[in-house]
Amino acid sequence: MVLLIVAPAVKPCEPPAGVARLYSALNRHGIACTVLDACIEGILQLARNPVRGSDRWTTRARRNLDRNLDSLRSRAGYRNFDAYKRAVADINRLLAMSVADPSIHLSLANYQADGLSPVKSADLVRAFEQPEGNPFFPVFSARLTDIIEKERPFLAGFSLNYLSQALCTFAMAGFISRRFPGIKIVLGGGLVTSWMRSPSWRSPFGGLIDLLVDGPGEYALLSLAGIEASNPDPPLPDYTPFPMKDYLAPGPVVPYSASTGCYWNRCSFCPERAEGNPYVPVPTPKALEDLHTLAVRTRPALVHLLDNAVSPALLNAICTHPFGTPWYGFARITRQFTDPDFCASLKRSGCVMLKLGIESGDQEVIDRENKGIDLDIASAALKTLKRFGIATYVYLLFGTPSEDLESARKTLRFTTSHSQWIDYLNLAIFNLPLNSPDAIGLETSLLYEGDLSLYTGFRHPKGWDRAHVRHFLDREFRRHPAVAPILRRDPPFFTSNHAPFFAMNSPS
Repeated sequence: MVLLIVAPAVKPCEPPAGVARLYSALNRHGIACTVLDACIEGILQLARNPVRGSDRWTTRARRNLDRNLDSLRSRAGYRNFDAYKRAVADINRLLAMSVADPSIHLSLANYQADGLSPVKSADLVRAFEQPEGNPFFPVFSARLTDIIEKERPFLAGFSLNYLSQALCTFAMAGFISRRFPGIKIVLGGGLVTSWMRSPSWRSPFGGLIDLLVDGPGEYALLSLAGIEASNPDPPLPDYTPFPMKDYLAPGPVVPYSASTGCYWNRCSFCPERAEGNPYVPVPTPKALEDLHTLAVRTRPALVHLLDNAVSPALLNAICTHPFGTPWYGFARITRQFTDPDFCASLKRSGCVMLKLGIESGDQEVIDRENKGIDLDIASAALKTLKRFGIATYVYLLFGTPSEDLESARKTLRFTTSHSQWIDYLNLAIFNLPLNSPDAIGLETSLLYEGDLSLYTGFRHPKGWDRAHVRHFLDREFRRHPAVAPILRRDPPFFTSNHAPFFAMNSPS
């Protein structure tokens, strides 16, 4: 028997697609499997047991916890944004107050501990060796003990995708290693893959972790179970072992990935290129069949397409053969989004929101960074999508080597002139990936102190460093009267994961 584990802390609004795929693959080959989503379980339990705070806010939050949880699990809870924000803030307050140690910072979207860094292997080893120092320890120690004593797994596999999970993952692994030393411990997921793709990678976890998996984990886990599998088709994710009613969303949200990598794969300084991740799509007919099957089996409130960019071929297929469920995902801006007939079909297919990486409002910056975006097409696309009631969550990137203050102000002008057609904004500051093939000629420097850091600092060729970028964003961009209302619409903590539910409640 295999135990698959999701560690805190990630946004507790949907199950993880990677673990659902692993569960499906193991079941297909006759391997018994149990899933523990320790993130949603831990967050719900800690929120019910605040150990700090006797102020009126905490008292109110404790009194209203069940009502607030029910609100986030109902469509009605997304009709009044102010009430939604109060519910989220109250739940988050209880989480923050559930930690006795003020050096530990826990929220609905993150976990941090002063003095412990997820990019330092020594700190992860320390978390492994001292699991009782983790605030989730009372929850996961009891749950793991109960599952392991009943199910007797020979292997515990952790899905580690985000830095916010790293310290908790190693604490849980350390508990299993100490309490049940015969169990093999395997770590996989996006973050582990990124670590292992570094040319300088040498595992610092020898003697602690039995196996680290680079890339999809199905074949590695099956091999450990003594099965050599060669089925080229990725398994259909199976969400039956997840507590779908517990997640903080108004109905089941079903994530699905129709590809790995990016079909464009030409942007300068792209982490996918730096790590050598190829674009591997699920064949369009198979992806469409999967989506139809998931819609029937799970009856989701929303489908979340996880691709770095949903391919034009899949978009066309969904328009032609919709799967009958609202959906959203990330897409590259192409001319097809300027076509009214296509956007009308997209809306009829159930598309409620698209995440769009425009990145810059300066065409020269876009061209130098090989983004492959035409701002005139982007302008027409935003207007056409808005016309047909498809919300847009626009991503902007500041501080790239090609940008300077004037370029950033062009981005501000583009944003303000299109503010009526932009529903949500994500503002990010550029990070230079380690080992980026495009970094030749840049003077690099230490950005984060840690042997597991995925990024490096650099001297900006135009003097447009991170401090200047932050100053511009805080003092100029965010304060603009056309931009500030867009930013205020962003759902706190859940951001793009909950934005589609507000879009579904908006008049088309």
